[in-house]
Amino acid sequence: MIESIPLVVNAVLQEGTTGAAPAIPASAAAALAVGLAALGSGYAERGIGAAAVGAIAEDDGMFGRGLILTVLPETLVILALVVVFVV
Repeated sequence: MIESIPLVVNAVLQEGTTGAAPAIPASAAAALAVGLAALGSGYAERGIGAAAVGAIAEDDGMFGRGLILTVLPETLVILALVVVFVV
């Protein structure tokens, strides 16, 4: 999978051509950015949520920390949405 990243990047950027239109329009790139950010955020929250629930079950005082650590990956999606409105 990692080996195919340069091929994908070259295809998207269309290296070697000058003056050509990009392979994907800006709006599609922004949508892709938000989708991948949401996917990464969900992947990060998978472990954090389970750990936070376990910590809260043992000690009710951990609710604040668990909530903050659960919400922290969502900032990635918020920043990706900012990209949509900038583009």
